[in-house]
Amino acid sequence: MPHLAASPEDAQGIDSPWRWVMLAGVWLLYYCFGLVISSIAPLVATIVDELQISLSSMGRILGAWQFVYLFSAIPVGIAIDRFGLRVSLTLAGLIIAASAAMRGLSDSGNSLWLAVAIFGLGGPLISIGAPKVIASWFGSRERGTAMGIYMTGPALGGITALALTNSVLMPWTDDNWRHVMMIFAAVAALAAVIWWLINTSPTSQLARPNSTPHHSESTIAVFARLLRIPLVVTILIMSIGIFTINHGLGNWLPEILRSGGMSIRDAGYWAAIPTLAGVAGSLVIPRLATPARRYLLLIGLFVIALISLWLLRTSHGPVLAGGLMLQGIARGTMMTLAILILMETPQVGAKNIGIAGGLFFTAAEVGGVLGPMSIGLMADLYGGFDAALWMMTAICVLLIGLACLIKWLAAQATDNTGEPQTPEQRG
Repeated sequence: MPHLAASPEDAQGIDSPWRWVMLAGVWLLYYCFGLVISSIAPLVATIVDELQISLSSMGRILGAWQFVYLFSAIPVGIAIDRFGLRVSLTLAGLIIAASAAMRGLSDSGNSLWLAVAIFGLGGPLISIGAPKVIASWFGSRERGTAMGIYMTGPALGGITALALTNSVLMPWTDDNWRHVMMIFAAVAALAAVIWWLINTSPTSQLARPNSTPHHSESTIAVFARLLRIPLVVTILIMSIGIFTINHGLGNWLPEILRSGGMSIRDAGYWAAIPTLAGVAGSLVIPRLATPARRYLLLIGLFVIALISLWLLRTSHGPVLAGGLMLQGIARGTMMTLAILILMETPQVGAKNIGIAGGLFFTAAEVGGVLGPMSIGLMADLYGGFDAALWMMTAICVLLIGLACLIKWLAAQATDNTGEPQTPEQRG
């Protein structure tokens, strides 16, 4: 695909060391994103007992924010382009903080559902805004690296919640899960303040690239044009499967492990293994994802996810740990590569990434809703998690086929441009 060269007005920001400070601010917000997303997972048994709700009800609660995300992602993508990243991402941090605080105040399943649903207004501001920061501040050659770095944020946030909630934070707060939620809320609010300060500093104003899009067509026309691109549509379909796996396993893995005989504390530690492996994968794999390699890497990640699910069903001890590591590598980088492919699709580019990101996450969060809900429902229906894991296995097989189709469509799109490949594109 054609190299996305920076426009002259963007060159100052792309060459400025301040781009790494911007990346650090995005990373911190994404850390809080992962922290609050994973906040309930290690406490499922505790919350179910206290609020007297079923696993199916908990599944609906875990999928509540993704449901809201479905309807908010596209308006959020438009709003980010209109109001800018400073305001949008500061608001995101504050909404995430409010969601965590409301969880701590919940006294019923319905109020907890609402608290989790509020997150669906802040989540897309970060997950759509972050790629726009990268597209605005980093050149094409650095984008894979920058995206890999910021995607370690939610992974490390998830590790914090999974590994430390029952082993450190619950004992520290006299086993009061509500106080744990308030701690997470304070961290997210602090991240919002830091992002605002980074973006209002004199250095930021001097280095800032002109990232305001200049669309010659209406927003609806851009949506319609993007949805006529086969490569874009296939990526959107693939995103549903990716998020079904990521959100389903991300929310239910501690309980899946606990159902296999682990204690609640051990399950939290073991559930952090995929997230830790995902950090390493996020730092390494996107750096390797040159245009010539990224499609094969994506296919490989889906194969790895398939193997990891088989090991999760059949293994114990060190072999299970290896399977969880493979799961983390796949979960930590599948979405990153899919967004990178979307971002560098010739008809999308940096100019339309806000709108394209809204489309991506709207489609993806269909899977974000279905993943947690379907696992909870199937666990109630079948008295365990085996059926749900078989469903996830089937989705992996489908994703492998879709990745092969995307590779073919990308080759067709490149041929149709009639432009020679750059050395970067040749790998």
